[in-house]
Amino acid sequence: MTANKRILFGFLIPVLLASLPGNLFAHGVDSTTKNFLSLNQGVAIGPFLYIGAKHMVTGYDHLLFLFGVIFFLFRLRDILIYVSLFTLGHSLTLLLGVLLGFHVNSFLIDAVIGLSIVYKAFDNIGGFKQLLGFQPNTKIAVAVFGLFHGFGLATKLQEFAIPQDGLWKNLLAFNVGVEIGQFFALFIILIALGFLAKVVGFYAFSKAANIVLMSAGWVLTGYQLTGYYVNG
Repeated sequence: MTANKRILFGFLIPVLLASLPGNLFAHGVDSTTKNFLSLNQGVAIGPFLYIGAKHMVTGYDHLLFLFGVIFFLFRLRDILIYVSLFTLGHSLTLLLGVLLGFHVNSFLIDAVIGLSIVYKAFDNIGGFKQLLGFQPNTKIAVAVFGLFHGFGLATKLQEFAIPQDGLWKNLLAFNVGVEIGQFFALFIILIALGFLAKVVGFYAFSKAANIVLMSAGWVLTGYQLTGYYVNG
């Protein structure tokens, strides 16, 4: 396989994840879902499970970050550890953010989420070791950014003024749905990474893929900051 084709494969996954239509973006909510969240009364486990799973499967920012997190993880044990740290942070701020009413500007929190993608891609190409001379604790970084990812979703959910009746049960179902969607998305990403590793060789495309991943993170950050200054 030629060098150009290898580079092309390196761009494949992050570009596909970052180029989904706008109405599928992570914090974009279609009108049907918006109406349901605003008007639902009482416990609705099934619908909230579905909405949570759909959020993660179509959530480009979460998927890009997780793509970066698992990129150089080759053992199932390591994947489970890192994903669990992200899940813990994500779940904590999602539930507490809504139940306790913690709220920040959605553009700013989504800009931080964009920077989390930049951070992980830069980390993957050895940028911190070259720049700082040491490697920051990756587990702590993943857990902390998980907090921001969950807080971003909590901020968006609060915009819909979800009825209080059965709120904590519905939020728990929503969170379980998010994690189901997350593991489904990770399964697909792992299959794709395994395929590319066999076709072109894993290290042949790793640097190109992470450079594209970092670029996508900067684009997302710039988009959100522009929205903040225009609408803030």
